[in-house]
Amino acid sequence: MKTFAEYEDLARKVHGHMCAGQVLGLRMAIYGLSLLGIDDPTGSQRKRLVTYVEIDRCATDAIGVVTGCRLGKRALKFLDFGKMAATFCDLQTGKAIRVSAKESSKQRAKELFPEITDKNAQQMKAYRELPDADLFDTLWVSVRIGPEDLPGFKGPRVTCAECGEGINFQREVVVDGRTLCRSCAGQRYYEPLP
Repeated sequence: MKTFAEYEDLARKVHGHMCAGQVLGLRMAIYGLSLLGIDDPTGSQRKRLVTYVEIDRCATDAIGVVTGCRLGKRALKFLDFGKMAATFCDLQTGKAIRVSAKESSKQRAKELFPEITDKNAQQMKAYRELPDADLFDTLWVSVRIGPEDLPGFKGPRVTCAECGEGINFQREVVVDGRTLCRSCAGQRYYEPLP
């Protein structure tokens, strides 16, 4: 593992600035990996980790910095639960730990540093210094990761019978005997314009 200062520098470069969410994300990932016993996530142990993040905020970029997990490598999974939480899955041991930020951490920051009036600066200082137990709740969990969701999965590519677009990673849906993409099956997030 790198030093916390090194992770902060990397996170600042990746995210564009340093903020309380970044500090919290760094701490969350470092803590989760330490509980799993992973100390070289971007080196010799890089292929044994999959991380699920539950929010699309600053912390997610910081988590990627520490873990080395990326969406494009299929090792970072985003589930939009709106929670400041992440689950770190060790593919080698099958263990997984969910780490979530405590709501009380913001109040702890106010109590510890009332002289700092800027909320972000106050939280950044507190999140750097508070013990893990004051910042996070943890839960050992079981996560089923199918082969189609693992990094490096190579599977058949099928074509949607409706729109003709290719579908990877077994994400197709069969409706009335027709192979469709999720969009054509009614799960689209967009509406085509006339």
